[in-house]
Amino acid sequence: MKSSEDLRNNLRAINRKSYPAYKSISGSYNFEKYVLNIEHVQGDPFAAPSRLSVNVSHKIAKFPEEYYAVKWNKTALEDYLIRRFRKQVDKFSFQAKGSGKSGIISVSRCGQEILERTACEITTEGIILRFEVGFPANGRTINSSELEKILFDFIPVCVEQSLYYDKTPKQEIENVIFLAEDQQYIREEIKKQDIVAFIADGAILPRESGVSDKPLIDGIPFKSPEKMAIILELPHKGSLRGMGIKKGITLIVGGGYHGKSTLLKALERGVYNHIAGDGREYVITDETALKLRAEDGRKITNTDISLFINHLPNGKDTKCFSTLDASGSTSQAANIVEGIESGSRLLLIDEDTSATNFMVRDELMQRIVAREKEPITPFLERAKDLYEHAGISTILVVGSCGSYFYIADKIVQMDSYQAIDITDETKKVIDKYPSPIVSAPDFHFPDTKRKIDLSGTSQKRKNYRGNGYVEERLKIKRMGKTAFSIGKENLDLRYLEQLVDEEQTQTLAYLLRYAKENYGESKNDIVSVVKALENILKTKGLAGICDKSNVPSGLAMPRVQEIFACFNRY
Repeated sequence: MKSSEDLRNNLRAINRKSYPAYKSISGSYNFEKYVLNIEHVQGDPFAAPSRLSVNVSHKIAKFPEEYYAVKWNKTALEDYLIRRFRKQVDKFSFQAKGSGKSGIISVSRCGQEILERTACEITTEGIILRFEVGFPANGRTINSSELEKILFDFIPVCVEQSLYYDKTPKQEIENVIFLAEDQQYIREEIKKQDIVAFIADGAILPRESGVSDKPLIDGIPFKSPEKMAIILELPHKGSLRGMGIKKGITLIVGGGYHGKSTLLKALERGVYNHIAGDGREYVITDETALKLRAEDGRKITNTDISLFINHLPNGKDTKCFSTLDASGSTSQAANIVEGIESGSRLLLIDEDTSATNFMVRDELMQRIVAREKEPITPFLERAKDLYEHAGISTILVVGSCGSYFYIADKIVQMDSYQAIDITDETKKVIDKYPSPIVSAPDFHFPDTKRKIDLSGTSQKRKNYRGNGYVEERLKIKRMGKTAFSIGKENLDLRYLEQLVDEEQTQTLAYLLRYAKENYGESKNDIVSVVKALENILKTKGLAGICDKSNVPSGLAMPRVQEIFACFNRY
């Protein structure tokens, strides 16, 4: 391994040369307390910044071993280190001058959720922190004196203030670990008590705005109805009272703008842990929970939707249904079936974003349009079947359809952002009215042995001389959080509402490319492919789907539900 002085000398030797000369400094350099790795050098100052990483051994970092001994603590500590490093590099970004992206120093920008990321990886040997730097240039002429300033003045300060335990606030780190342990305790405890979600008293559920995920200042604190309240004894926080939503069918009702959708949004994000101060630190939902909606125009491939849709007038087979342009009801049926396939134990549904004809058919409509003339079995007639036969609970926001009162186990009314248990009162009222006609066909589990075509592991591009084509690896391009392209195909993920970070979207693209390159021939049913990928992520982490010598800094862990959803749309 070369020394830091070797790097300094190399930088001075290439000063004012053409930009490609920067390639010569790739490699690893010993900076005494850490190793600096220059892993990828950008092609010019206007290209994506160069990728770097630092390795700090545990002997030097000195973080207590119990802080990274178990997965939830390790992920919380990694997240904290990224955030702390980000605060430091923001002070120095663009302090070095030049053209294009010269002088930029960046690392993953973490949101309110705590996610496993490649930006920081704690291994058995030490801490790896990955980031990007725009190598400075004037035009396309190297200005290595500015890069020397970044690598020898700025980065050492960032590393020292972020990755050494002696230089970080001990109480702050301890609070991060304690919160992670309390959150994990709640996740384990609700399973023991047959609860699918927990919302702590005092939680702030409303967000700052439609484009900000930060808590609303002066937001009304949540308080559990007495009949639904449970008290948990957390390892560090102690007694915590909150609303426990038991397995089964739970309705959330109330007037417009009273907090129904806000509560549901908090529950859908409760599959992730949140940072202190978010307001939803102790809102914990079954980690397999799946938010469902109608998705007009989505692609469906070989999916058994016969649980909900049968006897189409064109005779099309609904046990192996495909379309490039699904209707609202068909897409919602496919989403539920795919949720069953992904192992979800809880469905989260908002009436406002659902297909009306999929959710319910009122009595008058049933009398006028006979059952045998209607292909759709509405969700109203399947919700209890899903719980009783498949163990899948439902939390449903309704504002206009009273028929769901008849099948609900619990009914929560939101009134000015306060939850009220109105189950008993509602049951007394509906006893005076006839129940809706329900005559669903017998329940059956959908066929989940679906094939997926993963052929095509490369793409052609014109030779730079223009005299033919060359084969190259499939290129990936992310379009924010909601879409990506792989090769020449675009995947639209805008309706996957539990994707919370664009780095998760980037990871989905990497997973799809990895599957095409490794399972295109041997594993061709979607469950086998996703299970194989899930095993790699569990045993090797995000680095397991990357080239060993070229792990990017911008990947974040998606859930298996989003992996299935991505492959289902391919």
